[in-house]
Amino acid sequence: MTTLQTPDTAGTARPSGRTVLPTYDADAPPAVPRSSLGKPTADERFQRWGAWFAAGGIAWLLTQELLPLAGLPWFLVTWFAAGILTTSLLAYVEGGTIEVRDRVAGTVITGGAALVGVALVSTVAFVALRGWEPLTHLNFLTDDMAGVGPQDPFTRGGIAHAITGSLIELSIALVITLPLGIGTAVFMTEVGGRFARLVRTIVEAMTALPSIVAGLFVYTVWILALGQPRSGLAAGLAIAVMMLPIIARAADVVLRVVPGGLREASLALGASRWKTVWHVVLPTARPGLATAVILGVARGVGETSPVLLTSGAASFMVTNTTDGAMNSLPLYIFSNVRSGEEMAIERAFGAATVLLVLVLLLFVAARLLARPASSRPSLRTRLVRSLSRTSRSSR
Repeated sequence: MTTLQTPDTAGTARPSGRTVLPTYDADAPPAVPRSSLGKPTADERFQRWGAWFAAGGIAWLLTQELLPLAGLPWFLVTWFAAGILTTSLLAYVEGGTIEVRDRVAGTVITGGAALVGVALVSTVAFVALRGWEPLTHLNFLTDDMAGVGPQDPFTRGGIAHAITGSLIELSIALVITLPLGIGTAVFMTEVGGRFARLVRTIVEAMTALPSIVAGLFVYTVWILALGQPRSGLAAGLAIAVMMLPIIARAADVVLRVVPGGLREASLALGASRWKTVWHVVLPTARPGLATAVILGVARGVGETSPVLLTSGAASFMVTNTTDGAMNSLPLYIFSNVRSGEEMAIERAFGAATVLLVLVLLLFVAARLLARPASSRPSLRTRLVRSLSRTSRSSR
């Protein structure tokens, strides 16, 4: 029989048949509290803000007085570096190296998030300010560009035909990619096997597919080989090729994080695999699946080269999806910016603002549809009801 080795007070191991708890040292100093683990006090907040104010003074002295680094970018970079240094010094005095790591990691993450937010807000603000004047005219949203030149005033012409074309092409792509993308993710996650691994590899490779290649593929197969005309349907097919791997890959990741206990409970209660997927897995992952669809829509709504190859641009309203060129918002923006006329460029920025608003509305609509309603029964209730109906029908 093997005896346990427990350390004695001298630090050496000795054989023992019972567990010996470590002795309590009453003379040991108290543990140093770590402020990063809880809500900071007023003194800690003052120290943190004071460190950044001191870093600002150091950055101003270095960039404006000592070194030839005048300019706002150099000042911000120096301020951030000096802020990390001063914060690290104060953290080391308070809690040692562990506190330094926590403070530095928190500062870097917060700075990265702030940088992304500033870049996003500045981009949206710049586009909206450049395109504000065309948006002040109602005809910009209700008219098309039939008979309107690039130098005509903003009281003539609009982007109604481009908005309609974008919505039609995006609807065609969603009708194709929504069942295929989520179905592919269900196959890869719930069925598995060698073929599922092959499908996952192909999907991951297609996520990096250049948009021009997707446009050339649809142009070669649909237009040249099958002899179909350029149309909104062809553009929708090209956008679907771009959206499908994004939706399938994101949905696969979402379905993987569904707890396996839900599947096991459903199967243990007698439900089939299909009922488990339909009534348990998909409702649980519905918010994540909506995010996957949003990512696909964001990828497809801004594509220009596939639409240019497969549909072409028209300056008038086109609603026929099988014949004739159909314009879209990205193609309208590209055409007006390329013209070089100041009025046309401002129209392009106005269309870009409308495109941003359209993507935002689609995002909000998808989140609202994915949000579980409070009046609906819970997952457990729906599962019990479904299984009870199945048992009654089998009797």
